[in-house]
Amino acid sequence: MMASASIERELSAAAFPIRDGVFVAVVGPSGAGKDTVIGYARSLFADETRLEFVRRVITRPSDTTSEDHDTLADAAFVEAEADGAFAIAWEAHGLRYGIPAEVDRSVANGRVAIANVSRAIIPALRDRYANLAIVEVTASPQILAERLAMRGRESRGEVLARLARSANVALSGPGVSSIDNSGPREAAGERFVEVLRKAMAFSDGPGCTFPSPLVGEGGSARSAETVEGCWKK
Repeated sequence: MMASASIERELSAAAFPIRDGVFVAVVGPSGAGKDTVIGYARSLFADETRLEFVRRVITRPSDTTSEDHDTLADAAFVEAEADGAFAIAWEAHGLRYGIPAEVDRSVANGRVAIANVSRAIIPALRDRYANLAIVEVTASPQILAERLAMRGRESRGEVLARLARSANVALSGPGVSSIDNSGPREAAGERFVEVLRKAMAFSDGPGCTFPSPLVGEGGSARSAETVEGCWKK
């Protein structure tokens, strides 16, 4: 499930940030459908070896209503983190989350790693990976509230508090794209697929550069035109 601290020691000989590949950080408020968008791309790219859809480690049991993830008890997670089992780890909503250390090796070897992460760790990701694409999945407040209510995990007050916290978070900096997932799953999924195609083209070698990917609806103008599926200067 997880590597030992040997991966961290192996990579420590090379300067951070890790280069060659791309880390695609999928962020956004609860209920926006991040796992849905990732799942759409995973099914489409089932045989694509250049992509790694990261399986997170969470201190929460896996069930049919949540993402497919690995589970550790809280004490075991803390021990694993101390042993260097995670490239990145964070806490949110009373749970611990970790991205396995193997991801560093994948990115160093030129692959594209995709993970659902917290917006709070973006600064740490920028320090760790030279090529970071941030995809913010959003949805209208009404849609978010409906989806959170359908989960049945929180009271109405907790749902409203979560929505208020999300509304106060704004993303900025290079490499940020926005995808509105208020409508059909396929529409948002295809926009995400476009980002992954460009990340793979960049990782394939010369001819592609790495500015910000396309910005979605409600965002700023495109930061770069695209030619033959690449990010171009």
